[in-house]
Amino acid sequence: MKGRKLFSFVLLSLMVIIIWLPIWMMITGSFMGLTELTERVGAVLGYGEGYASWSLLPDYPTLKPYVELLLDSPGFFPMFWNSCFQVIPGVLGQLLIALPAAWSFARFRFRGKHALFLLYIVLMIMPFQVTMVSSYLVLDRLRLMNSHFALILPMIFSTFPVFIMEKSFQGIPLALIEAAKIDGAGELKIFLNIGIPMGTAGIISASVLGFLEGWNAVEQPITFLRDKALWPLSLYLPSIAIEKLGVAMVASVITMMPALLFFLFGQRYIEDGIVASGIKE
Repeated sequence: MKGRKLFSFVLLSLMVIIIWLPIWMMITGSFMGLTELTERVGAVLGYGEGYASWSLLPDYPTLKPYVELLLDSPGFFPMFWNSCFQVIPGVLGQLLIALPAAWSFARFRFRGKHALFLLYIVLMIMPFQVTMVSSYLVLDRLRLMNSHFALILPMIFSTFPVFIMEKSFQGIPLALIEAAKIDGAGELKIFLNIGIPMGTAGIISASVLGFLEGWNAVEQPITFLRDKALWPLSLYLPSIAIEKLGVAMVASVITMMPALLFFLFGQRYIEDGIVASGIKE
């Protein structure tokens, strides 16, 4: 038994190191100068010959890449705020639409309920490439192309939050709802005072996953936004030249931070929401 536990510990530790290694390289690389970065990974990028190498810490740490990005790169902050303008309203809109839809699927019986929910699931598993043309045509007809709403509107009507929150609402004891009805509470009051507080895990997990999806979106902005002034932060890195590799490292770290903090805030709720959805036994 001890040998099995030791093996599991070593295996899991190795997996954690492999997962965190690229992140550590990105963080330490953001404190390296261009000369040091070129010496370490220049061969991979076509600058010289030999093999790539990396050290645990920078040999000559510097804040120059941070200064260059934050003070000398005027295009960075507009893209950062574009991401905020596009993702935050999208997540709030998801809650506004998905909350009553999920509650209806979980608590009401009506004709065509199962067929409609099946349609939600089908739309949820469809990749963006399948719905790209139809989404483009709809947004173009609504004259929303090349605007923030071209990304916000499809995000608002995403079906994935409905799936997560519906399963969370189903976990609310029916006896509690019946007791509230006996006390004279209406459907709206039950939804606001019982459904939302007890479905917090599903609501927050859906919000976190929606934020991560929107923050890291690449294909949707490229498809729906022609004006580069509207591009989000996820499209900033491809526009950085290799000669500014240190700036690219810093941009990667800063881009990662909001998503990482949001994920750490809702990690426990994500786990509870996945358990409630039946994905994890």
